[in-house]
Amino acid sequence: MKTPSNTQKLYKGNLQTIILELLHNNDRMYGYEITQKVKELTQNELQITEGALYPALHKLEADGYVETELIKISNRQRKYYKLTENGLAEKESRIEELKRFIANMQNLINLELKLS
Repeated sequence: MKTPSNTQKLYKGNLQTIILELLHNNDRMYGYEITQKVKELTQNELQITEGALYPALHKLEADGYVETELIKISNRQRKYYKLTENGLAEKESRIEELKRFIANMQNLINLELKLS
């Protein structure tokens, strides 16, 4: 991932959640498509490298959260990733956890601002 170091740490901890959410919203995607969608949605703030993306995808696949499908396009095999039913449940759980985290951070930051 190519972002400022502190921001990178925040994104890195949520990379699998980001991937699960993208797959949920886009049905199926291939690796390069995922990297481009992330760049687009973050206005180039987050740029996922292959070195970060593919280990995350392989882990999600090994855990049964995504499945792959090879499709031949212009005499090339393209590997698409798609959410499984378990992946959908995991995505929903992770998103709820992330929402709780964000709400707690907002409460802490607002408290800090009120004390200043």
